[in-house]
Amino acid sequence: MFGKNKILVLTLGTVLVFVIYFLSKNAVLQKSVDDLATDNQNLVDDGGLEEASHPLSIETLRQGNYPGSDISIEQTLTPGSNFKRYIASYKSEGLKIYALLTVPNGTPPAEGWPGIIFNHGYISPAVYKTTEKYIAYQNAFAQAGYITFKSDYRGHGNSEGEAQGGYGSNVYTIDVLNALSSIKKFQDVDASRIGMWGHSMGGSITLKSMVVSKDIKAGVIWAGVVGSYQDLVERWRRGISPNPSIASTSTRGRWRRELIARYGEPSQNPEFWNSISANSFLADISGPLQLHHGTNDASVPIEFSKKLETQMEAAGKEVEFFTYQGDDHNLSTNLTLALNRSVDFFDKYLKNSN
Repeated sequence: MFGKNKILVLTLGTVLVFVIYFLSKNAVLQKSVDDLATDNQNLVDDGGLEEASHPLSIETLRQGNYPGSDISIEQTLTPGSNFKRYIASYKSEGLKIYALLTVPNGTPPAEGWPGIIFNHGYISPAVYKTTEKYIAYQNAFAQAGYITFKSDYRGHGNSEGEAQGGYGSNVYTIDVLNALSSIKKFQDVDASRIGMWGHSMGGSITLKSMVVSKDIKAGVIWAGVVGSYQDLVERWRRGISPNPSIASTSTRGRWRRELIARYGEPSQNPEFWNSISANSFLADISGPLQLHHGTNDASVPIEFSKKLETQMEAAGKEVEFFTYQGDDHNLSTNLTLALNRSVDFFDKYLKNSN
């Protein structure tokens, strides 16, 4: 009887030791999980990435590497009045991206020519060509003595990669940041005097680039999609205005739906929506802005530019804003005036800043 009791006691003791061991291991495991969740601020309850590491976030753009490459001349084009024109190429994330390059005639200044990165607005990637659209715009800066560089963006024309749109992805901004690094390496460019011009979607790219890179000394934006992402969601839906900046009816607004489904409406989760909006980072903008917008713009609300002007002033940053009464998305009626103002602005900050 005693032998059986002894065996029972030993058995219960073994079970008790096992239970204590299991509970202690489970506690250690739980503590490790808790510590991981505390120490790694990129984790959220659902196992996804926190807002700051979302591919659209400004912080993610800032953490990226944009080495660009040497610029290759692919084709020599008919020259302009006082400048040479080329189809060129550079690398962005391993992709070959084509661009339109202009170089002033004559001997460059000792420090090199000032440069302007030229960001075009939405043109359907299926019909886009490097040498079509925006030629008169780009020529105005070329004639004024600037090296200019207009990236096609990936998936446009002969450029490699997939065209992903300008708002649900930052890949076009990545292409432009790599274009910036590439033009800085180009012969006869003064890397300390680089400006950026953008129209419509290209205005959004310009604003993002200027809160990411300190190498852009001044920016000019025409009819820019420069509202915050909250504004794009709440004030720029299909049906409010014709919107040429989203590729097709089948994909129009898809990025909105996907982001809202995961992160909620802007009013529900302002932290996330602010994290992907360049407007939230204007304290870090790299230089002054000049804004242009027509009052009859049927594609992009003029309120976006008005609000950006107010936000720049609130951040203590230099900004100019020109409105054009009755003019359209392309400032067709006031094209010469707007170009002259833009050239004068770049002259002030890129040519006369030293």
